[in-house]
Amino acid sequence: MIRLDAATVALQWSVGGMAMCWFTTRRRVVGVGYGWLLRGVYAALAALGLAAGLRTEGFGVRELSAAAVVIACCAVLAVSIVRRHAGVALAEAEHDRRSARVAAMTGIERGSERGSTRGSEFPPLLDLVPVALGVIGLIAGAYSAVDGSGSDEVVSVLRVLVGALFLGAVTDAMLLGHWYLVQPGLPRSLLNEIVGALGALWPAELVVMLLPTGMLSVLSGSVDDGWGGQLGWFWLACTITTIVLVFVTRAALRERQYSAVMAATGLLYLAILTAFGMDLVARAVLAG
Repeated sequence: MIRLDAATVALQWSVGGMAMCWFTTRRRVVGVGYGWLLRGVYAALAALGLAAGLRTEGFGVRELSAAAVVIACCAVLAVSIVRRHAGVALAEAEHDRRSARVAAMTGIERGSERGSTRGSEFPPLLDLVPVALGVIGLIAGAYSAVDGSGSDEVVSVLRVLVGALFLGAVTDAMLLGHWYLVQPGLPRSLLNEIVGALGALWPAELVVMLLPTGMLSVLSGSVDDGWGGQLGWFWLACTITTIVLVFVTRAALRERQYSAVMAATGLLYLAILTAFGMDLVARAVLAG
């Protein structure tokens, strides 16, 4: 019913990742380098999706969209680099607050290292430009992947769009966890927020994979997975494990020690594997 297309998956991952990049950078707390990292990664993923699409089907709406995402990610990255000297206001305010607290306890004053010329900060809304351009290609890819009724097309679109946010959330959460090594004073609220978003997206991801014809048909044997039902049970294990890892990660972040952030990041590594299993295994099985 649905073909699992590498070009659509790569574009889906890129678009969802950029959407969740905005979700974090909109707080204006994380340093500019985090945005550079994500824009570079997702520009490369969109480029891989474009190459895969050109290799199999040639230029279409999805490929034009992927090309636009690559250009938009690079353009937004360039704007961020040009405006890097403006910094991030709330991140600098947090730095000053911590410095003042240390000075009050130790009597050691730290001078500001920021220059007098700041200019305008990078506007986080620009991160949504490649998202808007990529959604067009995702919808086109979802429609082209089905040969059925209008309900099949709606289900396909829902699976691709919800899956994009789901995969983007788990990937960005893991990358953000690592960013605490670069920016140790970063508030945990940012990581808690994106892990919470992942937990909120999990039910939506589950529902779209159960919509007919969905994974219930695989588990009941109505749809043959080609492996004697093993892939259906593997998907179920990935689904349960993903939400368990979300709860365990939230619990780890409640610990006061800084090592809790690293423990949460390690758990998010596992969550990436299970989340991708929840999304891609289901779509691969239902392609049969």
